[in-house]
Amino acid sequence: MDAAEASARWCVVTGGRGFAARHLVLMLLRSGEWRVRVADLAQVISLDLDEEQGILGAAIREGQAVYASADLRDKAQLAKDFEGAEVVFHMAAPDSSINNFHLHYSVNVEGTKNVIDACIHCKVKRLIYTSSPSVVFDGVHGIFNADESMPYPDKYIIGDGNNYYDFTYVENVAYGHVCADKTLSSEDGAKRAAGKAYFVTNVEPIKFWEFMSLLLDGLGYQRPSIKIPVSVMMPLAHVVEWTYKSFCKYGMKVPQLTPSRIRLLSCNRTFSCSRAKDQLGYEPIVSLKDGLKRTIESYSHMQAQNQRSISKTSILLGNGNVAKTLLWEDSKQTMTVLLLLAVIYYQLFTCGYTIITAMAKIFSLTALFLFIHGMLPANVFGHKIEKLEPSNFHISQVEAHHIACSVSSSWNSLVGVLKSLCRGNDWPLFLKVVFFLLVVSILSAMSSEAAFKIGIPLIFIGFKAYEKWEDTIDSLVGDACSFVLQFTPIQISSRQKQT
Repeated sequence: MDAAEASARWCVVTGGRGFAARHLVLMLLRSGEWRVRVADLAQVISLDLDEEQGILGAAIREGQAVYASADLRDKAQLAKDFEGAEVVFHMAAPDSSINNFHLHYSVNVEGTKNVIDACIHCKVKRLIYTSSPSVVFDGVHGIFNADESMPYPDKYIIGDGNNYYDFTYVENVAYGHVCADKTLSSEDGAKRAAGKAYFVTNVEPIKFWEFMSLLLDGLGYQRPSIKIPVSVMMPLAHVVEWTYKSFCKYGMKVPQLTPSRIRLLSCNRTFSCSRAKDQLGYEPIVSLKDGLKRTIESYSHMQAQNQRSISKTSILLGNGNVAKTLLWEDSKQTMTVLLLLAVIYYQLFTCGYTIITAMAKIFSLTALFLFIHGMLPANVFGHKIEKLEPSNFHISQVEAHHIACSVSSSWNSLVGVLKSLCRGNDWPLFLKVVFFLLVVSILSAMSSEAAFKIGIPLIFIGFKAYEKWEDTIDSLVGDACSFVLQFTPIQISSRQKQT
C-alpha cells in the first residue's frame, strides 16, 4: 500500500447497491472527501449504462470507489471489508416483502451484531446505522410529529387513520447520513450525538392519497376515485396471506394485498426531525415539490402511454395465473378451470342443494382428496408428488390475534355506520346501506345453483369485457358518480370542512 493509498479516507456503505445507499455513495463521491467501498451481497458489481458513464463508473476506474462482496452473516468477510475504514454506513437489509423470518432475523439482528463486532475489530471510528420509522409504528395509531422518544410498540392493532405521511426524498436521506458523519467526527458533536436515533424527513407532511394522486397525475394516470373501507379490505388481506403461506411452496407469487400493506396505506405516520436539525445541522436539500418532479422524470418509462400493453384489469387481478385464467390469456388453463367448475356444478348443484349441504359435500370431497393424496408415494411414474404439510393448516397465535383484531375492527366500523345513520344527516351513507342490504337480500334469496350459474359466467365474461372496454366503462362510472354527487352538495362540503 503506497503513501497516497494509506492516507486516503475510506468509508464503507453496506447494502451499497440499494436505492437510498446508491444516492449516499454518489453524494460521498461528489464531496471529494472520501474513497468509498461499496459492499453488497452480489459477487460482482453490475452497473447500468447511466452509472457506467457517470460518477460511480468514473470513480471505480480511478480507484476512488471499489466494490466488495459482503454477506452480513459472515463476520470474517465483514472484518476484511471494513479494514482501514474511518466510517461505516450500515444500510443493508433484505427485501421486506420476503416472508422469511429466519432471513430477516439472521440479517437484521445477527448481521447487525456482526457489523458492530467487525467495526470494533477494525477500529472503525464511526458507525452510522440506517433504520426505519416502521420500528415505532404499531400498525394503527396515528403518529403525528413524533420525536425520537417514542417507544417501540409490542404488538400490532388493526384500525383506521387519516393517512398523513412524511415522505422523504432519497437525497435528503443521504444528506442526513452525511450530516451525522460530520457531527460525529468532532469531539463536541460526538458527545452530543453518539448513540442517539434521529428522524430525517422532508418536513412537509402530506395526505398519503394526495401524494399518490400527484404522482399518478405526473405519470399520466387517473386518480383513484373509489374508497374502500379498511374493515372490508383487512379480512380479505388475511385470507390472501394465509393462501400464500399455504401454497407458496408450489410457486405462488408474493401477493400485493397483505395485512401489513393495508396497515401502511391506512394509518398516519408523521415525524419531527427537530433533533436532527438541532444536533446534526440537518435541513432538507430537496423540497417535496422538487422531489416529486425529479421522481416523475426518473420514471418517465412508466408514463401511462408506455404502459398500455398491461391492462388495469390484469393489474387488478395480480398479473399472474388468476389474470391469465379470467382474461383468457392462457386458453388451455382457462378451459381446464372451466372444466373443473363444470364437474363441481354437476356433482353439487344438479339436485338443487342448499348452500349448507353443498358446503358439506365440498368438505367431504376435500377430505377424500387429502386422504388419497396422503396415501400416494412421493414419486408416481417418475412424477414427484408434493406433500401437504400439517403446518399449512395451522394458524399461529399472531395470525389468530390479527384475525380477531380484524373482526373487532369490522364490528367497530359497523357500529360507526350505525351511529352515523342514527344522527339522520348522512343521506349518501343511508343510500349505500340500503343498496348493500338490497344486494344481500337478492343474493340470499338465490339457491346455490342459481348463484353458481350467474356468478361464474359473470366472472369469466365480466373481467374480459371490462378489459376490452375499460376506458368506456370508467368514463360511464365517473359520469354516474358525478351525477349522484350533484344531489349531495351540502354533505360533501361539510365533510371537506371537517377534514
